[in-house]
Amino acid sequence: MKNVIFLFALLVLCTNGYSQKKKPAAKIPTTVIAKANTLSAELSKTSFYLFATNKGKKDTIFVKGVDPKFTPAECKITPFTTKGTPLYLITWTEKNTTKTALKTEDAVSIISEIWEITPEAKSQILANKQTTTKIIEKVYLGKTDASETQERMRREGFEFTLTKEGDVILKNKTQESKMTYNATTKKYVADPMPKKKK
Repeated sequence: MKNVIFLFALLVLCTNGYSQKKKPAAKIPTTVIAKANTLSAELSKTSFYLFATNKGKKDTIFVKGVDPKFTPAECKITPFTTKGTPLYLITWTEKNTTKTALKTEDAVSIISEIWEITPEAKSQILANKQTTTKIIEKVYLGKTDASETQERMRREGFEFTLTKEGDVILKNKTQESKMTYNATTKKYVADPMPKKKK
């Protein structure tokens, strides 16, 4: 009986010791799609990464999942300085197609994000998404079998523009606003509208 208990205890210890061995993390292959200074945007089969390299070590700024329907493309990293603060504008495009028997929607989204990235801090200052969708739809006319194909465009969000001073202009069909970086709060704030002349 003592031998059985001894063998059981030995088996538990061996199994526990084996299961606690740490396997090295598998390196996920990525492709660099944009680079500027110490930043690189990289793409794997399942994720979109933004990395900052500091003293030879890669720090992950953000990771976004990649849906098989759309993949980040036309990625660009633009360093700029405003109010004495170095910032980065990261832009990319996502395309998505949705099809049904009667309707096809081709959506193109342009994502723009401004980041402050230093060895001490990594923070997103501003984010914007503008989507344009081309819709082609087969529409039946009245109670007959006659139909026609209709095309229309749908626009959502704001068009993003970064000025050479580092200000941001957001505009759509009905409104336009200008935003200026505030170095104290480390945020973009709405620029007050100019007073109307009397």
